[in-house]
Amino acid sequence: MLRPKLPDMPQPTGQVTPPAVVEPTTITPGLPVPPPAPAAPTPPVRPTVQLTPGTALALVGGGTAVVLVVGTVLVSMLLAVAVTATSVAVCAVVLRSLLASQHRR
Repeated sequence: MLRPKLPDMPQPTGQVTPPAVVEPTTITPGLPVPPPAPAAPTPPVRPTVQLTPGTALALVGGGTAVVLVVGTVLVSMLLAVAVTATSVAVCAVVLRSLLASQHRR
């Protein structure tokens, strides 16, 4: 019941012929091909981006803002995990204390 079912291998139909034998041929040298002529340089399709001091300053400011926001989110998530772990630990200590005092009676 739980054994995997293997597919049946299909058998070839019709007449099966062996692959044709390829005879090796000799290579005869031809005429040398002249090197291609250098192509004329084409103008760029898009203009290149030039960084002005204002643009560079904006990029640095934007990158700094992204790093600060991501860092703030990560630190707040770490703080949430730490607060949760502390509260679970306090609950465990209180429960242990309650169970131990009840067991002594």
